[in-house]
Amino acid sequence: MADAIVVDALRKDYGDVRALDGLSLTVAEGSVLGLLGPNGAGKTTAVRILATLLRPDAGTVEVCGIDALRSPQRVRPLIGLTGQYAAVDEKLTGFENLRMLGRLFRLGRTQARQRADELLEGFGLAEAAGRPVRTYSGGMRRRLDLAASLIARPRVVFLDEPTTGLDPRSRAAIWRITEDLVAEGTTVLLTTQYLEEADRLAEAVAVIDQGRVIARGTPDELKNRVGGERVEIGLTDPGDAERAQRAVRAVTAGAPCSYDGEGRLVVQVAGGASLMPELMREFDTAGVAVADLAVRRPTLDDVFLSLTGRPSPAPGQDTRKEQEEREAPPPDRVAAATGGRADGR
Repeated sequence: MADAIVVDALRKDYGDVRALDGLSLTVAEGSVLGLLGPNGAGKTTAVRILATLLRPDAGTVEVCGIDALRSPQRVRPLIGLTGQYAAVDEKLTGFENLRMLGRLFRLGRTQARQRADELLEGFGLAEAAGRPVRTYSGGMRRRLDLAASLIARPRVVFLDEPTTGLDPRSRAAIWRITEDLVAEGTTVLLTTQYLEEADRLAEAVAVIDQGRVIARGTPDELKNRVGGERVEIGLTDPGDAERAQRAVRAVTAGAPCSYDGEGRLVVQVAGGASLMPELMREFDTAGVAVADLAVRRPTLDDVFLSLTGRPSPAPGQDTRKEQEEREAPPPDRVAAATGGRADGR
């Protein structure tokens, strides 16, 4: 499978702040790459460069086999961009926004209307098509913004934290739409601070920190780097901790076992589910009463903490670097539709 996106050694500075420091990555055609990183890691800067909205200080970018730095006007008709904040006209209706963009992308009048109707129906906005966008909820605006990025049927879509601030129902709707896009062959680069989002949508995940990739793999591969499964044991009586630890060692051949001092043991093992019956028998023999017993796989949160040394970021909390990243203009769909100039020349 060919790569739709190829990035090599990107560097970008904002004054004395280095947002990207040799970032390199690839995204296969028709796949989703999840780009994860702490606040200020350079995710938004990377997306803006890939979307031809920002030039790097060094490095190369190819999108669909085209040098995006030398020929941005050739790349723009092939891509769509949706960010954290909807880039649609609040005074126009949903239908008028999409029809206008269709015309700017040189669709005929009938084709522009048909494409607008098709997207509004597909995104669950048909009933609100005639309402001004200012009356839309946050989730509706985000869906309209994503629909707008697809007006010209782009081959590559950049989703920069598209579900930040949305309620669970709206987030699930965006996830469904993204899955449908990929099923149709669209390539998606997704930045997100919701790790369950990357776990569900992305075939591969790249973790970036301080402007460079520090790990890459499938979600399962990254979880396996943290370690195997964890068996969590809650003791009815914390006084049984020593006997419980001996029982665990007898069953697991000395697997790492930690105790929190308050009646809870955590055992790092492989194949934890298969060990549970034997553990319970050993606890019964030792006279250890167990309040609860559960097997837990590592999550992407665990991966994030292991790789970066800090927990996953809270969505919406920007560092100085991310604030500077966001000073760039919002997605310029007019420029994309007219080959890079708002006047179409």
